[in-house]
Amino acid sequence: MTSDVPQRTGNNLDPWYANYAERAAGFAASEVRALFAVASRPEVVSLAGGMPFVSALPQELITSAFERVMREQGPVALQYGSGQGIPSLREHILDVMSLEGIRASVDNVVTSTGSQQALDFVAKLFLDPGDVVLAEAPSYVGAMGVFRSYQASVVHVAMDDDGLIPEALRQTIAHLRGQGRRIKFLYTIPNFHNPAGVTLSASRRPEILEICRSNEILVLEDNPYGLLHFDEPAPDALRSMDPEGVIYLGSFSKTLAPGFRVGWALAPHAIREKLILAAESAILSPSSFSQLVVSEYLSQADWRGQIDAFRGVYRERKDAMIEALGEYLPQLSWTNPNGGFYVWVTLPDVLDSKQMLPRAVRELVAYTPGTAFFADGRGRHAMRLSFCYPTPDAIRLGIRRLATVVNGELDLLDTFAGTGSLQSPERPGIEAAPPTDLK
Repeated sequence: MTSDVPQRTGNNLDPWYANYAERAAGFAASEVRALFAVASRPEVVSLAGGMPFVSALPQELITSAFERVMREQGPVALQYGSGQGIPSLREHILDVMSLEGIRASVDNVVTSTGSQQALDFVAKLFLDPGDVVLAEAPSYVGAMGVFRSYQASVVHVAMDDDGLIPEALRQTIAHLRGQGRRIKFLYTIPNFHNPAGVTLSASRRPEILEICRSNEILVLEDNPYGLLHFDEPAPDALRSMDPEGVIYLGSFSKTLAPGFRVGWALAPHAIREKLILAAESAILSPSSFSQLVVSEYLSQADWRGQIDAFRGVYRERKDAMIEALGEYLPQLSWTNPNGGFYVWVTLPDVLDSKQMLPRAVRELVAYTPGTAFFADGRGRHAMRLSFCYPTPDAIRLGIRRLATVVNGELDLLDTFAGTGSLQSPERPGIEAAPPTDLK
């Protein structure tokens, strides 16, 4: 007698392995997350994680916002709320976005648990297995993880010091369409890019939008760093130029504190409705407490002045990193960002940043290998360095330690020159180096 009940087959590590949905194969621990356990050790100078320097916040302002919310709105703060988010906070979000040229209705703002959740909602709404997402080369590791989880393919588009290259975007779209593949949207971080540090130029922005508009491709603009400029502000947001063709993602994680987990999406009306349904399906409603505290802070504090203070902190740390790179590693090349958190470093072709990382950790310095930021295996000859969290002195120490690692690897290769490559072989059909124009 046979049973109609399917038999569970697993393996020694996970007895439920055979029961997972196919999309679970898209979940994998990122190289960034794997670094945190090591980088959190106090003796390690971490140039890896993009953690904001929250100690620069005036603690008394945050504390008073907590107290006022509980004293005046406690029952509301501790209760379920709207799936779209609290109206007072959405009004403040309009004020924040207006600094980048965006004019919008509060009705089209949907708050979320960090912009990462809004990113996940957009992917859930638009991506079917096999769909294509276009993204800069390199691109944000957290976004690529989301897209993979919905069984989409990330296809990279070249960028240079002025951001995404319009002609490369045209060619990539034409190539994919020629293969009969379905492109759902362009994912882009136009301001102080993570990880490359570059900013999409003002002249390229309308051209990128026109390419996407003419090809009926939605644009997903991710902008957590846009207000954290050092000299000149970034150009106006893409969303300000095309309200119907762009979904804009914002966050208070970098300009206030990530612990509140408050972000948002600004979307065209029809998409907005589906985002709210996605939010209600996933979480019922975002945290009323966090939203009210952030709203109270924005009502009472000089939040523009606080963002200015953050700019000063990050500018000093970026300058320390660029100066240290010039002193200790002049043979390398790197981007010099005008804002944000990151410097993208290009190594000699003979070095592999991923293979070199264990030695770096032994030397008490951590970074993120370039391979974390590509969906196709590239990035071995690059690394992302974050200057946002360590002090300037710690940054200089970390770069000095990193120089010991890089120079040690180069000396070792020189010693064994002529005896064959010490690198792992290239993957067939995949360019190993990141785009040279990111230098």
